[in-house]
Amino acid sequence: MAYEGMIAETISIDGNNNEPISAYTARPLGAGPFPGMVLIHHAPGWDEWYREATRRFAHHGYAAISHNLYHRAGEGKADDVAAKVRAEGGVPDAQVVGDTEGAVQWLRAQPWLNGKVGVIGTCSGGRQTFLFACKTKSIDAAADLWGGRVVMSQEELNPKQPVAPIEFTKDLSCPLLGLFGNEDRAPTPEQVDQHEAELKKHGKQYEFHRYDGAGHGFFYYDRPAYRIEQALDGWQKVWAFFGKHLAA
Repeated sequence: MAYEGMIAETISIDGNNNEPISAYTARPLGAGPFPGMVLIHHAPGWDEWYREATRRFAHHGYAAISHNLYHRAGEGKADDVAAKVRAEGGVPDAQVVGDTEGAVQWLRAQPWLNGKVGVIGTCSGGRQTFLFACKTKSIDAAADLWGGRVVMSQEELNPKQPVAPIEFTKDLSCPLLGLFGNEDRAPTPEQVDQHEAELKKHGKQYEFHRYDGAGHGFFYYDRPAYRIEQALDGWQKVWAFFGKHLAA
C-alpha cells in the first residue's frame, strides 16, 4: 500500500479588514502541488461536519481551509455561537466576502498550492459561495449546495444583506456547480429555476443537479435530512466538477 498521511490544524488568518479570524486546515502530507479548496460553513456554524468535510477534501488530494465566519461572536459550542449570530441578524455579506478572500489568499501564499482554488458551501454557505464568486475574481470554480436566499424578496433585504446575490449573476467569475433537493423550501425549486434562468441569460458556465426525494441538507449524515443515495451521487458530482476545473 502507498503511504497516506495528512496534516490538520487550527490556524489564524487575516480576514475582512485584516482582522484575525480562526480557520481549520487540512492537506495531504508531501510537497504537492495540491489544488486549493475553501469551505464556507453553514448557518448552524463552524461545526464538526465542516471539520470532517475539510479533512475529506484533504483525503481526496486538496489543500483545504474552512474559516470561521462567526469568530467575532466569541468562542463556545458551534450551536451556541450560531444562535448568538442568528439573534444578531447574521453576518454582513461584505464581511463574509472579506473573510473568504482572506482564506483564498492564505491558500495562494502556500508553496504547495498548484495555483488553482475553488470554493464550496452549503446552506447559507452556498449562498455566500455564489456571492463571493460574483464579487471577486480570485477563484477558479465554485459549488453552491442548496444555498437559500440567493433569490430574495424586498422584504428579506436588510442592512447586512442589502442586495440579493442573484442580482450579481452577470459578474460571476468562474464555473458554478449547484446541487439542490426538490423538496427544499429554501431554496424552492421555483427559486432554483429563477437562478438557472439568470445564469443562462448571462451565458455563464454552470451545471445544476436536482434530486427527487431530498430536501435541505441532504449531505448531513448526522441529521434526519440525510439521503444516502442522493448524497453519494452529489459527492461524485463535486469530485468530478472540481477535478475538471482545479487540475494544474
